[in-house]
Amino acid sequence: MIQDGEEIPLLGGDVTEGLVRVGDTVRRPPGERADLVRDVLRHLEKVGFEGAPRYLGVDSTGREALTYVEGEVAGRPRPRWIADEDRMVSVARLLRAYDDAVEGFGLPENLPPPIEPPGLPDLNDPPELVGHQDVTPENVVFRDGRAYALIDFDLARPVSRCREVVNLMLWWAPFGDDADLDPLLRGLDRARRCRLLADVYGLPETDRRRLMELAIGLNERAWHTMKYRAETLGGGWQRMWSEGVGDQIRNRQDWLEANADALTTALLSGRS
Repeated sequence: MIQDGEEIPLLGGDVTEGLVRVGDTVRRPPGERADLVRDVLRHLEKVGFEGAPRYLGVDSTGREALTYVEGEVAGRPRPRWIADEDRMVSVARLLRAYDDAVEGFGLPENLPPPIEPPGLPDLNDPPELVGHQDVTPENVVFRDGRAYALIDFDLARPVSRCREVVNLMLWWAPFGDDADLDPLLRGLDRARRCRLLADVYGLPETDRRRLMELAIGLNERAWHTMKYRAETLGGGWQRMWSEGVGDQIRNRQDWLEANADALTTALLSGRS
């Protein structure tokens, strides 16, 4: 039985509210695809993947109960190590391990549709596995200077491996104009960092050639989806939109288009 106890608020997330720690567990309200998250976490436990919390059930108030993963998380303000390349590549290594572990779960059918506006263009990107799709600094737990676990699987969904790497690069290269980045992430060699992430993940050449086109398409969809969620869901989505996330996405679109050729060249450097 899941025990109740003293609740310690957990801060730092952009959207999910009401996260608390109770002893060695985390309690959180169910997300939009709670059944999928539950089944994915149970699969990861079954196959022995260590880099994710364990799903424990539902507590007396209807919240999900997960194991609390000890370690460092890069909240805000960002820690001084946020741009460290060794930590960055350890995130790529962890994401690859997760994707390999979850691949055997397969592609579930009859999922509830994502909360996004109708009529978004097809990206011609068939799914291969249930990706995490939210590998932000807040959602990676570090131990001893390396990425140890992924948390917050609320945005998990069927995607391609290339789309997983786009999300990885979005946060850890990172994508975007320096003016919109944290001061500790400005002035970095983004081409080099993208190449390192792709190499450590083991992204094949075919995906490297199409990665920037996919990144640009996903970024365009993100603007429409963020606006739609702000209007229909409110809460943290509306707060982020009011704080200017739409303008940041538009600025990032300009940056992606201006740097697409250089980043693709770096991704393919040394490959025939």
